[in-house]
Amino acid sequence: MGQTIPLARETKPTQAVTGKVTAAGLLMFALVAAQPGLARPAPESFADLTEKVAPAVVNVSIVKSGGPVVRFEGPEGEELLPFGEDHPLHEFFERFLGPDGREPPGGPRERHGLGSGFIVDPEGYVVTNRHVIAGADEITVTLHDGRSLAADLVGQDEKTDLALLKVEADEALPSVAFGDSEAVRPGDWVIAVGNPFGLGGSVTAGIVSARGRDLPGGSIIDFLQIDAPINRGNSGGPTFDVTGKVIGVNTAIYSPNGGSVGIGFAIPSEVAGDVIAELREKGEVDRGWLGVRIQAVTPEFAEAFRLEEAKGALISSVTPDGPAAKAGLETGDVILSWDGQPVDALNDLPRLVAFTPVGRSVAVEIWRGGAGATLEVVTGRAPGTQELAAIGSPGADDGDRVRLPGTGLTVATLTAGRRDRFRIAEEVDGVLILNVERDSLAAREGLRRGDVIRSLASEAVGTAADAKREIEGIKAEGVEVVMLLVSRDGVETFFALRLKTA
Repeated sequence: MGQTIPLARETKPTQAVTGKVTAAGLLMFALVAAQPGLARPAPESFADLTEKVAPAVVNVSIVKSGGPVVRFEGPEGEELLPFGEDHPLHEFFERFLGPDGREPPGGPRERHGLGSGFIVDPEGYVVTNRHVIAGADEITVTLHDGRSLAADLVGQDEKTDLALLKVEADEALPSVAFGDSEAVRPGDWVIAVGNPFGLGGSVTAGIVSARGRDLPGGSIIDFLQIDAPINRGNSGGPTFDVTGKVIGVNTAIYSPNGGSVGIGFAIPSEVAGDVIAELREKGEVDRGWLGVRIQAVTPEFAEAFRLEEAKGALISSVTPDGPAAKAGLETGDVILSWDGQPVDALNDLPRLVAFTPVGRSVAVEIWRGGAGATLEVVTGRAPGTQELAAIGSPGADDGDRVRLPGTGLTVATLTAGRRDRFRIAEEVDGVLILNVERDSLAAREGLRRGDVIRSLASEAVGTAADAKREIEGIKAEGVEVVMLLVSRDGVETFFALRLKTA
Protein backbone atom coordinates (compact mmCIF):
# COMPACT_ATOMS: atom_id res chain seq x y z
CA MET A 1 0.00 0.00 0.00
CA GLY A 2 1.14 3.52 -0.68
CA GLN A 3 0.88 6.41 1.72
CA THR A 4 -1.80 9.05 1.80
CA ILE A 5 -0.70 12.19 0.03
CA PRO A 6 -2.28 15.29 1.58
CA LEU A 7 -3.64 17.85 -0.82
CA ALA A 8 -2.66 21.45 -0.20
CA ARG A 9 -4.84 24.35 -1.19
CA GLU A 10 -3.24 26.54 -3.85
CA THR A 11 -2.49 30.01 -2.51
CA LYS A 12 -1.63 33.22 -4.28
CA PRO A 13 0.12 36.28 -2.90
CA THR A 14 -2.25 39.08 -2.00
CA GLN A 15 -1.64 42.77 -2.23
CA ALA A 16 -1.98 44.96 0.85
CA VAL A 17 -5.25 46.87 0.99
CA THR A 18 -5.09 50.40 2.27
CA GLY A 19 -7.83 52.81 3.24
CA LYS A 20 -10.80 52.57 5.55
CA VAL A 21 -13.57 50.02 5.49
CA THR A 22 -16.84 51.95 5.45
CA ALA A 23 -20.37 50.86 6.24
CA ALA A 24 -21.30 51.40 2.58
CA GLY A 25 -18.49 49.09 1.57
CA LEU A 26 -19.71 46.37 3.92
CA LEU A 27 -23.26 46.75 2.57
CA MET A 28 -22.02 46.43 -1.01
CA PHE A 29 -20.09 43.23 -0.08
CA ALA A 30 -23.21 41.77 1.53
CA LEU A 31 -25.35 42.51 -1.53
CA VAL A 32 -22.84 40.88 -3.88
CA ALA A 33 -22.53 37.79 -1.69
CA ALA A 34 -26.30 37.41 -1.58
CA GLN A 35 -26.71 37.32 -5.34
CA PRO A 36 -27.96 34.03 -6.83
CA GLY A 37 -25.58 31.78 -8.75
CA LEU A 38 -22.96 31.53 -6.02
CA ALA A 39 -22.27 28.19 -4.33
CA ARG A 40 -24.96 27.10 -1.89
CA PRO A 41 -23.90 26.56 1.71
CA ALA A 42 -23.98 23.04 3.11
CA PRO A 43 -27.34 21.94 4.49
CA GLU A 44 -27.71 22.74 8.17
CA SER A 45 -28.22 19.05 8.89
CA PHE A 46 -28.72 15.71 7.13
CA ALA A 47 -30.49 14.27 10.16
CA ASP A 48 -34.04 14.35 8.74
CA LEU A 49 -32.89 12.77 5.48
CA THR A 50 -30.93 10.09 7.33
CA GLU A 51 -33.90 9.29 9.57
CA LYS A 52 -36.01 8.85 6.44
CA VAL A 53 -33.74 6.50 4.47
CA ALA A 54 -31.57 4.65 6.99
CA PRO A 55 -34.20 2.01 7.96
CA ALA A 56 -34.03 0.62 4.39
CA VAL A 57 -30.24 0.17 4.46
CA VAL A 58 -29.00 -3.25 5.58
CA ASN A 59 -25.83 -5.10 6.40
CA VAL A 60 -24.99 -8.10 4.24
CA SER A 61 -22.79 -10.86 5.68
CA ILE A 62 -21.71 -14.11 4.05
CA VAL A 63 -20.06 -17.40 4.91
CA LYS A 64 -17.87 -19.31 2.46
CA SER A 65 -16.60 -22.77 3.14
CA GLY A 66 -13.28 -24.13 1.98
CA GLY A 67 -11.14 -21.60 0.21
CA PRO A 68 -7.68 -21.92 -1.24
CA VAL A 69 -5.76 -24.95 -0.02
CA VAL A 70 -1.98 -25.19 -0.19
CA ARG A 71 -0.99 -28.56 -1.66
CA PHE A 72 2.41 -30.20 -1.94
CA GLU A 73 2.64 -33.28 -4.17
CA GLY A 74 5.19 -36.06 -4.36
CA PRO A 75 6.47 -37.73 -7.56
CA GLU A 76 3.44 -40.02 -7.69
CA GLY A 77 0.96 -37.25 -6.96
CA GLU A 78 0.65 -38.07 -3.26
CA GLU A 79 0.02 -35.25 -0.77
CA LEU A 80 3.13 -34.20 1.15
CA LEU A 81 4.08 -31.61 3.71
CA PRO A 82 6.76 -29.16 2.50
CA PHE A 83 9.27 -30.37 5.10
CA GLY A 84 10.23 -33.79 6.47
CA GLU A 85 9.40 -34.98 9.97
CA ASP A 86 12.84 -34.04 11.28
CA HIS A 87 12.53 -30.42 10.07
CA PRO A 88 11.85 -27.74 12.74
CA LEU A 89 8.88 -26.39 10.74
CA HIS A 90 7.23 -29.80 10.22
CA GLU A 91 4.99 -29.50 13.28
CA PHE A 92 3.97 -25.96 12.32
CA PHE A 93 2.82 -26.96 8.80
CA GLU A 94 1.15 -30.13 10.08
CA ARG A 95 -0.93 -28.05 12.47
CA PHE A 96 -2.29 -25.84 9.69
CA LEU A 97 -2.31 -28.25 6.73
CA GLY A 98 -3.09 -31.55 8.45
CA PRO A 99 -1.00 -34.68 8.62
CA ASP A 100 -1.08 -35.23 4.84
CA GLY A 101 -0.60 -31.59 3.84
CA ARG A 102 -4.11 -31.42 2.37
CA GLU A 103 -6.17 -29.21 4.71
CA PRO A 104 -6.36 -28.03 8.33
CA PRO A 105 -7.39 -30.53 11.01
CA GLY A 106 -11.17 -30.53 11.43
CA GLY A 107 -11.84 -29.70 7.77
CA PRO A 108 -11.70 -26.50 5.72
CA ARG A 109 -11.94 -23.23 7.57
CA GLU A 110 -14.90 -20.93 6.97
CA ARG A 111 -14.37 -17.50 5.49
CA HIS A 112 -16.61 -14.54 6.27
CA GLY A 113 -17.36 -11.33 4.41
CA LEU A 114 -19.26 -8.12 5.04
CA GLY A 115 -20.94 -5.54 2.85
CA SER A 116 -23.96 -3.31 2.55
CA GLY A 117 -27.27 -3.28 0.72
CA PHE A 118 -30.65 -1.62 0.59
CA ILE A 119 -34.27 -2.75 0.34
CA VAL A 120 -36.05 -1.69 -2.86
CA ASP A 121 -39.38 -3.44 -2.24
CA PRO A 122 -41.37 -3.92 0.99
CA GLU A 123 -41.63 -7.62 0.08
CA GLY A 124 -37.95 -7.99 0.93
CA TYR A 125 -35.93 -7.51 -2.26
CA VAL A 126 -32.41 -6.30 -1.41
CA VAL A 127 -29.82 -4.78 -3.77
CA THR A 128 -26.10 -5.25 -3.18
CA ASN A 129 -22.85 -5.74 -5.11
CA ARG A 130 -22.12 -9.06 -6.74
CA HIS A 131 -18.62 -9.13 -5.30
CA VAL A 132 -20.10 -8.92 -1.80
CA ILE A 133 -21.96 -12.25 -2.14
CA ALA A 134 -19.88 -14.04 -4.79
CA GLY A 135 -19.28 -17.68 -3.89
CA ALA A 136 -21.30 -17.46 -0.66
CA ASP A 137 -22.73 -20.60 0.91
CA GLU A 138 -24.84 -18.57 3.33
CA ILE A 139 -26.09 -14.98 3.06
CA THR A 140 -27.51 -13.07 6.02
CA VAL A 141 -29.17 -9.66 5.90
CA THR A 142 -29.24 -7.63 9.13
CA LEU A 143 -31.96 -5.00 9.22
CA HIS A 144 -31.75 -1.53 10.73
CA ASP A 145 -33.60 -2.74 13.84
CA GLY A 146 -31.04 -5.50 14.46
CA ARG A 147 -33.00 -8.49 13.13
CA SER A 148 -31.03 -10.98 11.02
CA LEU A 149 -32.77 -12.76 8.14
CA ALA A 150 -31.50 -15.50 5.84
CA ALA A 151 -31.33 -14.30 2.23
CA ASP A 152 -31.69 -16.14 -1.06
CA LEU A 153 -29.86 -15.05 -4.21
CA VAL A 154 -32.38 -14.05 -6.90
CA GLY A 155 -29.79 -13.20 -9.54
CA GLN A 156 -26.44 -11.55 -10.18
CA ASP A 157 -24.77 -9.72 -13.05
CA GLU A 158 -20.99 -9.86 -13.33
CA LYS A 159 -20.65 -7.04 -15.86
CA THR A 160 -22.28 -4.43 -13.62
CA ASP A 161 -21.30 -6.03 -10.29
CA LEU A 162 -24.92 -6.04 -9.08
CA ALA A 163 -26.89 -8.70 -7.23
CA LEU A 164 -30.47 -9.04 -6.01
CA LEU A 165 -31.35 -10.87 -2.79
CA LYS A 166 -34.70 -11.87 -1.23
CA VAL A 167 -35.53 -12.09 2.47
CA GLU A 168 -38.78 -13.19 4.11
CA ALA A 169 -40.31 -11.14 6.91
CA ASP A 170 -43.66 -11.17 8.71
CA GLU A 171 -44.43 -7.59 7.73
CA ALA A 172 -43.70 -5.08 5.00
CA LEU A 173 -40.13 -3.81 5.23
CA PRO A 174 -38.98 -0.19 4.88
CA SER A 175 -37.77 0.47 1.35
CA VAL A 176 -36.28 3.17 -0.86
CA ALA A 177 -36.64 3.88 -4.57
CA PHE A 178 -34.20 4.56 -7.38
CA GLY A 179 -33.93 8.18 -8.48
CA ASP A 180 -32.75 9.85 -11.68
CA SER A 181 -28.97 9.76 -11.85
CA GLU A 182 -29.11 11.51 -15.24
CA ALA A 183 -30.29 14.65 -13.46
CA VAL A 184 -27.37 14.62 -11.01
CA ARG A 185 -24.68 17.23 -11.59
CA PRO A 186 -21.15 17.54 -10.21
CA GLY A 187 -21.44 19.61 -7.06
CA ASP A 188 -24.80 18.19 -5.93
CA TRP A 189 -24.99 17.07 -2.31
CA VAL A 190 -25.25 13.34 -1.56
CA ILE A 191 -25.11 11.05 1.47
CA ALA A 192 -23.85 7.46 1.64
CA VAL A 193 -25.26 5.01 4.18
CA GLY A 194 -23.70 1.62 4.81
CA ASN A 195 -21.63 -0.80 6.85
CA PRO A 196 -17.99 0.35 6.70
CA PHE A 197 -15.64 -2.06 8.50
CA GLY A 198 -18.71 -3.78 9.99
CA LEU A 199 -19.90 -0.59 11.70
CA GLY A 200 -23.54 -0.72 10.63
CA GLY A 201 -25.71 2.33 10.02
CA SER A 202 -22.87 4.76 9.24
CA VAL A 203 -23.72 7.95 7.35
CA THR A 204 -21.32 10.17 5.45
CA ALA A 205 -21.99 13.26 3.35
CA GLY A 206 -20.33 14.89 0.37
CA ILE A 207 -20.90 15.92 -3.21
CA VAL A 208 -20.86 14.36 -6.64
CA SER A 209 -17.31 15.00 -7.78
CA ALA A 210 -17.63 13.89 -11.43
CA ARG A 211 -19.68 11.88 -13.88
CA GLY A 212 -18.69 9.33 -16.51
CA ARG A 213 -15.70 7.85 -14.73
CA ASP A 214 -14.03 4.72 -16.11
CA LEU A 215 -12.56 2.01 -13.91
CA PRO A 216 -9.81 -0.40 -15.02
CA GLY A 217 -10.87 -3.74 -16.44
CA GLY A 218 -13.12 -2.77 -19.29
CA SER A 219 -16.21 -1.83 -17.34
CA ILE A 220 -19.39 -1.06 -19.29
CA ILE A 221 -20.45 1.52 -16.70
CA ASP A 222 -19.94 5.28 -16.56
CA PHE A 223 -19.49 5.61 -12.79
CA LEU A 224 -20.44 8.53 -10.59
CA GLN A 225 -17.51 9.78 -8.53
CA ILE A 226 -18.41 10.98 -5.05
CA ASP A 227 -16.37 12.41 -2.19
CA ALA A 228 -18.70 11.26 0.60
CA PRO A 229 -16.31 8.97 2.50
CA ILE A 230 -16.90 5.26 1.79
CA ASN A 231 -14.68 2.42 2.97
CA ARG A 232 -14.47 -1.36 2.93
CA GLY A 233 -17.89 -2.67 3.88
CA ASN A 234 -19.73 0.15 2.10
CA SER A 235 -19.85 -1.94 -1.08
CA GLY A 236 -23.42 -2.46 -2.20
CA GLY A 237 -24.76 0.40 -0.13
CA PRO A 238 -26.75 3.34 -1.52
CA THR A 239 -25.84 6.92 -2.36
CA PHE A 240 -28.84 9.20 -1.87
CA ASP A 241 -29.66 12.60 -3.28
CA VAL A 242 -31.16 15.26 -1.01
CA THR A 243 -34.70 14.01 -1.76
CA GLY A 244 -33.93 10.54 -0.41
CA LYS A 245 -33.80 8.74 -3.77
CA VAL A 246 -31.02 6.27 -4.58
CA ILE A 247 -28.89 7.72 -7.36
CA GLY A 248 -25.97 5.32 -7.04
CA VAL A 249 -24.80 1.97 -5.67
CA ASN A 250 -21.41 2.30 -3.97
CA THR A 251 -19.01 -0.21 -5.48
CA ALA A 252 -15.36 0.87 -5.36
CA ILE A 253 -12.90 3.38 -3.98
CA TYR A 254 -9.57 4.71 -5.12
CA SER A 255 -7.16 4.54 -2.22
CA PRO A 256 -3.39 4.44 -1.79
CA ASN A 257 -3.76 3.18 1.80
CA GLY A 258 -6.91 1.03 1.88
CA GLY A 259 -9.06 3.74 3.47
CA SER A 260 -11.16 6.58 2.15
CA VAL A 261 -9.35 9.49 0.54
CA GLY A 262 -12.52 11.05 -0.85
CA ILE A 263 -12.59 9.24 -4.21
CA GLY A 264 -15.45 6.76 -4.36
CA PHE A 265 -17.37 5.30 -7.28
CA ALA A 266 -21.05 4.45 -7.53
CA ILE A 267 -23.05 2.63 -10.21
CA PRO A 268 -25.60 5.18 -11.51
CA SER A 269 -29.25 4.40 -10.83
CA GLU A 270 -30.03 4.62 -14.55
CA VAL A 271 -27.97 1.43 -14.95
CA ALA A 272 -28.75 -0.24 -11.63
CA GLY A 273 -32.51 0.19 -11.91
CA ASP A 274 -32.74 -1.60 -15.27
CA VAL A 275 -30.38 -4.40 -14.24
CA ILE A 276 -32.21 -5.05 -10.96
CA ALA A 277 -35.58 -5.11 -12.75
CA GLU A 278 -34.26 -7.72 -15.19
CA LEU A 279 -32.71 -9.80 -12.40
CA ARG A 280 -36.01 -9.77 -10.55
CA GLU A 281 -37.93 -10.82 -13.66
CA LYS A 282 -35.70 -13.66 -14.88
CA GLY A 283 -32.67 -13.97 -12.61
CA GLU A 284 -30.15 -12.96 -15.27
CA VAL A 285 -29.37 -10.17 -17.71
CA ASP A 286 -29.41 -10.62 -21.49
CA ARG A 287 -26.74 -8.37 -22.91
CA GLY A 288 -25.92 -7.42 -26.47
CA TRP A 289 -22.81 -8.90 -28.07
CA LEU A 290 -20.86 -7.98 -31.21
CA GLY A 291 -18.06 -10.56 -31.26
CA VAL A 292 -14.95 -8.44 -31.79
CA ARG A 293 -11.76 -7.58 -29.96
CA ILE A 294 -10.99 -3.86 -30.10
CA GLN A 295 -8.26 -1.40 -29.21
CA ALA A 296 -7.90 2.35 -29.04
CA VAL A 297 -7.21 4.50 -32.10
CA THR A 298 -3.98 6.35 -31.35
CA PRO A 299 -2.78 9.41 -33.30
CA GLU A 300 -0.35 7.11 -35.11
CA PHE A 301 -3.18 4.76 -36.09
CA ALA A 302 -5.26 7.70 -37.25
CA GLU A 303 -2.42 8.88 -39.48
CA ALA A 304 -1.91 5.41 -40.90
CA PHE A 305 -5.63 5.00 -41.62
CA ARG A 306 -5.93 8.58 -42.94
CA LEU A 307 -8.49 9.47 -40.30
CA GLU A 308 -8.90 13.15 -39.46
CA GLU A 309 -9.13 12.48 -35.70
CA ALA A 310 -7.93 9.76 -33.34
CA LYS A 311 -11.42 8.51 -32.54
CA GLY A 312 -13.30 5.24 -32.77
CA ALA A 313 -12.65 1.61 -31.87
CA LEU A 314 -10.19 -0.39 -33.97
CA ILE A 315 -11.15 -4.03 -34.57
CA SER A 316 -8.12 -6.26 -33.94
CA SER A 317 -9.96 -9.57 -34.36
CA VAL A 318 -13.42 -10.86 -35.28
CA THR A 319 -15.03 -13.94 -33.73
CA PRO A 320 -15.94 -16.45 -36.45
CA ASP A 321 -19.70 -16.79 -36.97
CA GLY A 322 -20.35 -13.95 -34.50
CA PRO A 323 -22.64 -10.98 -35.20
CA ALA A 324 -19.77 -8.85 -36.51
CA ALA A 325 -18.52 -11.56 -38.87
CA LYS A 326 -22.02 -12.17 -40.24
CA ALA A 327 -22.44 -8.43 -40.89
CA GLY A 328 -19.15 -8.21 -42.82
CA LEU A 329 -17.02 -6.39 -40.24
CA GLU A 330 -13.33 -7.12 -40.67
CA THR A 331 -10.07 -6.89 -38.78
CA GLY A 332 -8.68 -3.40 -39.34
CA ASP A 333 -12.08 -1.67 -39.53
CA VAL A 334 -12.54 1.35 -37.27
CA ILE A 335 -16.03 1.65 -35.77
CA LEU A 336 -17.01 5.32 -35.65
CA SER A 337 -20.63 5.10 -34.51
CA TRP A 338 -23.15 2.56 -33.23
CA ASP A 339 -26.87 3.01 -33.82
CA GLY A 340 -26.38 6.73 -34.38
CA GLN A 341 -24.29 7.20 -31.22
CA PRO A 342 -20.68 8.34 -31.76
CA VAL A 343 -17.86 6.06 -30.65
CA ASP A 344 -15.26 8.61 -29.58
CA ALA A 345 -13.30 6.51 -27.08
CA LEU A 346 -12.50 2.82 -26.77
CA ASN A 347 -14.92 2.15 -23.91
CA ASP A 348 -17.86 3.76 -25.70
CA LEU A 349 -18.43 0.74 -27.95
CA PRO A 350 -18.68 -2.00 -25.28
CA ARG A 351 -21.21 0.10 -23.37
CA LEU A 352 -23.33 0.86 -26.41
CA VAL A 353 -23.33 -2.76 -27.53
CA ALA A 354 -23.96 -4.20 -24.06
CA PHE A 355 -27.09 -2.14 -23.52
CA THR A 356 -28.50 -2.81 -27.00
CA PRO A 357 -31.35 -5.36 -26.95
CA VAL A 358 -30.45 -8.80 -28.27
CA GLY A 359 -31.65 -9.34 -31.85
CA ARG A 360 -31.87 -5.66 -32.72
CA SER A 361 -30.65 -4.47 -36.14
CA VAL A 362 -28.20 -1.60 -35.74
CA ALA A 363 -26.50 0.71 -38.24
CA VAL A 364 -22.73 0.74 -37.70
CA GLU A 365 -20.58 3.42 -39.30
CA ILE A 366 -17.04 2.23 -40.04
CA TRP A 367 -13.83 3.46 -41.66
CA ARG A 368 -12.20 1.00 -44.04
CA GLY A 369 -9.46 1.49 -46.62
CA GLY A 370 -9.46 5.28 -46.28
CA ALA A 371 -13.23 5.68 -46.76
CA GLY A 372 -16.40 5.51 -44.69
CA ALA A 373 -19.10 2.85 -44.96
CA THR A 374 -22.22 1.75 -43.07
CA LEU A 375 -23.13 -1.84 -42.25
CA GLU A 376 -26.18 -3.39 -40.58
CA VAL A 377 -25.42 -5.58 -37.56
CA VAL A 378 -27.87 -7.75 -35.64
CA THR A 379 -26.73 -7.94 -32.03
CA GLY A 380 -26.26 -11.38 -30.53
CA ARG A 381 -26.60 -12.59 -26.95
CA ALA A 382 -23.37 -12.28 -24.99
CA PRO A 383 -21.95 -15.75 -24.21
CA GLY A 384 -20.76 -16.62 -20.75
CA THR A 385 -17.14 -16.65 -21.90
CA GLN A 386 -16.38 -14.82 -25.12
CA GLU A 387 -14.23 -16.79 -27.55
CA LEU A 388 -11.27 -15.17 -29.17
CA ALA A 389 -11.01 -15.28 -32.93
CA ALA A 390 -8.91 -18.10 -34.31
CA ILE A 391 -8.68 -17.30 -37.98
CA GLY A 392 -6.14 -18.09 -40.67
CA SER A 393 -4.19 -21.15 -41.70
CA PRO A 394 -0.61 -22.33 -41.11
CA GLY A 395 2.00 -20.44 -43.06
CA ALA A 396 4.72 -21.82 -45.29
CA ASP A 397 7.29 -24.06 -43.68
CA ASP A 398 10.63 -22.83 -44.99
CA GLY A 399 13.57 -21.54 -43.04
CA ASP A 400 14.29 -18.07 -44.43
CA ARG A 401 14.92 -15.04 -42.25
CA VAL A 402 15.18 -11.41 -43.38
CA ARG A 403 15.60 -7.94 -41.98
CA LEU A 404 12.65 -5.69 -42.77
CA PRO A 405 14.01 -2.35 -44.04
CA GLY A 406 13.21 0.71 -41.97
CA THR A 407 11.64 -1.22 -39.10
CA GLY A 408 14.44 -2.52 -36.89
CA LEU A 409 12.90 -6.00 -37.15
CA THR A 410 14.33 -9.32 -38.27
CA VAL A 411 11.64 -11.87 -39.11
CA ALA A 412 11.47 -15.49 -40.20
CA THR A 413 8.90 -17.80 -41.69
CA LEU A 414 7.18 -19.99 -39.11
CA THR A 415 8.44 -23.58 -39.07
CA ALA A 416 7.41 -26.50 -36.89
CA GLY A 417 10.55 -26.06 -34.83
CA ARG A 418 9.96 -22.35 -34.30
CA ARG A 419 6.33 -22.95 -33.35
CA ASP A 420 7.45 -25.42 -30.71
CA ARG A 421 10.26 -23.20 -29.44
CA PHE A 422 8.09 -20.07 -29.10
CA ARG A 423 4.87 -21.97 -28.22
CA ILE A 424 2.90 -20.65 -31.17
CA ALA A 425 -0.38 -22.41 -31.95
CA GLU A 426 -0.87 -24.08 -35.32
CA GLU A 427 -3.83 -21.85 -36.20
CA VAL A 428 -1.71 -18.68 -35.92
CA ASP A 429 -0.15 -17.81 -39.26
CA GLY A 430 2.25 -15.02 -40.17
CA VAL A 431 5.94 -14.32 -39.73
CA LEU A 432 7.91 -14.63 -36.52
CA ILE A 433 9.89 -11.72 -35.08
CA LEU A 434 13.32 -13.09 -34.25
CA ASN A 435 15.04 -9.85 -33.30
CA VAL A 436 14.09 -6.26 -32.37
CA GLU A 437 16.97 -3.80 -32.60
CA ARG A 438 17.67 -1.92 -29.41
CA ASP A 439 16.48 1.72 -29.46
CA SER A 440 14.64 1.11 -32.75
CA LEU A 441 11.17 2.52 -33.37
CA ALA A 442 9.82 -1.03 -33.19
CA ALA A 443 11.34 -1.48 -29.73
CA ARG A 444 9.82 1.79 -28.57
CA GLU A 445 6.41 0.69 -29.79
CA GLY A 446 6.68 -2.45 -27.68
CA LEU A 447 7.25 -5.14 -30.32
CA ARG A 448 9.08 -8.18 -28.97
CA ARG A 449 11.01 -11.25 -30.02
CA GLY A 450 8.49 -14.07 -30.35
CA ASP A 451 5.63 -11.89 -31.63
CA VAL A 452 3.96 -13.06 -34.85
CA ILE A 453 3.18 -10.46 -37.53
CA ARG A 454 -0.05 -11.59 -39.14
CA SER A 455 -0.54 -8.70 -41.54
CA LEU A 456 1.19 -5.56 -42.80
CA ALA A 457 -1.00 -2.67 -43.94
CA SER A 458 -4.01 -5.05 -43.85
CA GLU A 459 -2.24 -7.51 -46.17
CA ALA A 460 -1.72 -11.03 -44.80
CA VAL A 461 1.87 -12.27 -44.76
CA GLY A 462 2.78 -15.96 -44.78
CA THR A 463 6.55 -15.92 -45.28
CA ALA A 464 9.47 -13.66 -44.44
CA ALA A 465 9.82 -12.92 -48.17
CA ASP A 466 6.18 -11.77 -48.26
CA ALA A 467 6.83 -9.40 -45.36
CA LYS A 468 9.91 -7.91 -46.99
CA ARG A 469 8.13 -7.32 -50.31
CA GLU A 470 5.22 -5.67 -48.50
CA ILE A 471 7.47 -3.31 -46.54
CA GLU A 472 9.48 -2.38 -49.64
CA GLY A 473 6.25 -1.60 -51.51
CA ILE A 474 4.95 0.55 -48.66
CA LYS A 475 8.21 2.53 -48.49
CA ALA A 476 8.18 3.02 -52.28
CA GLU A 477 4.73 4.62 -52.01
CA GLY A 478 6.08 7.13 -49.50
CA VAL A 479 3.94 5.84 -46.62
CA GLU A 480 5.47 6.80 -43.27
CA VAL A 481 3.36 4.71 -40.85
CA VAL A 482 2.49 1.04 -41.37
CA MET A 483 -0.13 -0.95 -39.47
CA LEU A 484 0.98 -4.33 -38.10
CA LEU A 485 -1.46 -6.91 -36.77
CA VAL A 486 0.51 -8.89 -34.21
CA SER A 487 -0.33 -12.06 -32.30
CA ARG A 488 1.19 -12.36 -28.84
CA ASP A 489 0.28 -15.23 -26.50
CA GLY A 490 -2.88 -15.81 -28.52
CA VAL A 491 -4.05 -12.19 -28.33
CA GLU A 492 -4.07 -10.04 -31.44
CA THR A 493 -3.13 -6.36 -31.29
CA PHE A 494 -2.47 -3.62 -33.83
CA PHE A 495 0.76 -1.63 -33.75
CA ALA A 496 1.36 1.58 -35.70
CA LEU A 497 5.02 1.51 -36.72
CA ARG A 498 6.66 4.62 -38.14
CA LEU A 499 9.17 3.62 -40.80
CA LYS A 500 12.70 4.91 -40.67
CA THR A 501 13.40 6.94 -43.80
CA ALA A 502 17.17 7.16 -43.69
